[in-house]
Amino acid sequence: MSAAPAERDEAWRREAVLGNYAERPLPTPPPVVRIWSYADRLSYAPGDILRLSVCTNAARHAVEIVHDGVSPRTVFRTEDLPGAWRDTPDDCSVNGCGWPVSLEVPVGADWPSGGYIIRTSAREDGRGEDMHEHFFIVRPKPGGDRRGRILLVAATATWTAYNDWGGSNHYQGFCGSAGDRFSPVLSILRPLARGFVSLPPDAPRAVLTDHPPIMAEPRYPHMEWAYANGYSKKYMSSGWASFERHFVLWAEREGYALDIISQTDLHQQPDLLEGYACVALVGHDEYWSWEMRDAIDAYAERGGRIARFAGNFMWQIRLEEEGRRQVCYKYLARAEDPLMQSGPRHLVTESWEAPEIGRPGAASFGLNATHGLYASWSGCSPRGAKGFPVYRPGHWAFAGTGLYYGDVLGASARIFGYEVDGLPYEIRGGLPFPADPSRVPDGLEILALGLSATIEEGPTIVPGRSFLGVEDGEYVASVLTGRSDAAAVEATKRGSGMIVHFPRGRGEVFHAGTCDWIMGLTLRDEMVMQVTRNVLNRFLG
Repeated sequence: MSAAPAERDEAWRREAVLGNYAERPLPTPPPVVRIWSYADRLSYAPGDILRLSVCTNAARHAVEIVHDGVSPRTVFRTEDLPGAWRDTPDDCSVNGCGWPVSLEVPVGADWPSGGYIIRTSAREDGRGEDMHEHFFIVRPKPGGDRRGRILLVAATATWTAYNDWGGSNHYQGFCGSAGDRFSPVLSILRPLARGFVSLPPDAPRAVLTDHPPIMAEPRYPHMEWAYANGYSKKYMSSGWASFERHFVLWAEREGYALDIISQTDLHQQPDLLEGYACVALVGHDEYWSWEMRDAIDAYAERGGRIARFAGNFMWQIRLEEEGRRQVCYKYLARAEDPLMQSGPRHLVTESWEAPEIGRPGAASFGLNATHGLYASWSGCSPRGAKGFPVYRPGHWAFAGTGLYYGDVLGASARIFGYEVDGLPYEIRGGLPFPADPSRVPDGLEILALGLSATIEEGPTIVPGRSFLGVEDGEYVASVLTGRSDAAAVEATKRGSGMIVHFPRGRGEVFHAGTCDWIMGLTLRDEMVMQVTRNVLNRFLG
């Protein structure tokens, strides 16, 4: 893989950052071999049947299923399967591809809970070869012993939101009357875009590794790399490869026992939490349903402990068709979400801080995205600390680190960004406190605090060329103040990213509100790893 050359012209860079170059199937088979696949669900229990749909212009293809981890293990393989090219509707992102089932695979009773990669591959002499990767989760066996095991809830709703295979997701797309709008409705019955399941080790992250030079216009290296190398523009925003996999590999090497479920499992089967002393949430974890929050809140109230090493708790979603469709109108919710008219309004799919929802994100996890958002990339503190400035080093989470007041945790591993969660705060005696204690859980302590922003703003921002624009800043202002004018944006555009801890019922919550905490584990930052061990070991009892 190669980085995008410095000499690329402005038009090329503009397309890499602002264009929509998602994978889309062609109406007729191309001359070279192509192959894609998808499964009928996000997760399975041992004994379930996985139904795989495949589209390829090769005469024959192979399917391999691998249990991913420190020592990947092939659990299923078959070759010489007949190939078929499938008609794919233009609205496949919204309504699914509709391909017939090509293969049924029983999920083995001996397949442990975890993440599994489906690799479909094909090759033909003179036409080349191709391979596609899809992903699914095996849930823990019913009635198993949960003692001493961590339950990881993978952020699959965020995976769905960012997956741009077919051309549309919750960010860009070919929807709306002009055919240029994101889709508020997405189907899981489509392939995962390239980069969501695996990545080369040199794939750039969104958080910048180097300080931009003086008076430099913002650049977006990960998007330029994606465009140059044929990966999804959103590979670094979500997916197994960029987030959960980093935590799983580290936890395995550290000797932690780990089970995994999807967010759809949490929504549909909250009893899966029973018996676990610790539930972990990691990476970019942006989209939740009301039912998911009910499940996790009840778990903490009855004594469960939540370790959230994740950022950007922002949007309410609804799941439909038994979890096969995800709905989130986001910025358009007040004008277009049908529930704004018909009700119930508390299920409208917009920010949790919206008054019609009445359930601030901080009520569950102590922090929220509307008081946080962007850090350490683009034009949002690109030369910032890239770690958490520490204010309360005496807290048990920092035991054994040697951290001092004012030290920056995780800066060398660049754990602070690219999206973070915060709170309104005030400084008293050199320490941060919630500005309005009535709006956060009782007993919440702010342990560390860094700066963030809702917009790219600075002397080198060129209108029409920056990625973020003003949409996020105006939306956050409208949610927090009821207005989106310049004065409201000015009052709300500065946010924070925090580490907090608080008791919740008979349980407790630790929240490091950043997407890239996992990079402190992958890059083996000793202090970040020690904090993570402190939290997990305490919560496991």
